[in-house]
Amino acid sequence: MIKHPIISIVSPVYRAENIVDELVHRITAEVLKIHVDYEIVLVEDGSPDNSWKKIEAICLRDEKVTGIKLSRNYGQHYAITAGLEAARGEFVVVMDCDLQDDPKYIVNLYNEVMKGYDLVYGMQSRREHGLFKNITSHFFYFILNLLTEKRTIGANGNIGAYSILSRRVVNAFLQMREYHRHYLAILGLLGFNAGFIQIAQQKRFEGSSSYTLNKLFKLAVDGVVSQSDKLLRLSILVGFICFCLSFLGGLAYVISYFIQGSLPGYTSLITMLFFSTGVILMSIGVQGLYIGRIFDQVKNRPLYFIDKKINGD
Repeated sequence: MIKHPIISIVSPVYRAENIVDELVHRITAEVLKIHVDYEIVLVEDGSPDNSWKKIEAICLRDEKVTGIKLSRNYGQHYAITAGLEAARGEFVVVMDCDLQDDPKYIVNLYNEVMKGYDLVYGMQSRREHGLFKNITSHFFYFILNLLTEKRTIGANGNIGAYSILSRRVVNAFLQMREYHRHYLAILGLLGFNAGFIQIAQQKRFEGSSSYTLNKLFKLAVDGVVSQSDKLLRLSILVGFICFCLSFLGGLAYVISYFIQGSLPGYTSLITMLFFSTGVILMSIGVQGLYIGRIFDQVKNRPLYFIDKKINGD
């Protein structure tokens, strides 16, 4: 009978060739304080640097470290999914690789989940991002919460991927096979009993975040369209408002005709024409987003492909 570890630590790795050694060292030091069997799952997400070579070297000298190399860059949320599918622990910690998620909180997460929670989130009491990143992060969550049915976990950006999940939460998460996915949004939909601990986010060990404004915008669109049809209903509301405004405008022109006589209306005509055309194109674009997501989902392709794997079952 194969003995499974009690706790697994999953970390997606991207542009971290000079970080993974320190990451594994710190994780190991903290997990040993819990005095349970463990494993570390590092998922290399098509990184353009030598991150995989570093992971290979670590796996060769430490059998408790599992290395997974994805065939290309799929994105953080897909890499997390790959790590969760490979993790064998009764509890699974998910954390970023840049050491902004300090491994010292693994013990706190584990102690908190043992109180009877199904999952525990790390709530950041201090953010180490720059002004631009903080503004874009808040804007991302503002749009996501405005256009989705349910307020997303970490709505103000104070909760990231750093969390611990029980085995039944991991199994439930893996049943959600949305092609366009967001880790926190899916956890929020599952509805399990959640706890929180306070953590202080650290400065990046090296480099800068790979999330650009364009990537954040795409992530927000994916989160909105994948989790809710509110955007479709909003386009109907906008169309109805435009109809009402047009009706009132037309009524005003009819009244003006009988009071003041015929008035030149080229400016108002062109304005209304451009306005209505813009609304129509916007509505078509919103429908196109949903149709595109349906097209991606019904193809039922695998979420990712694994190129290489070292250690693990």
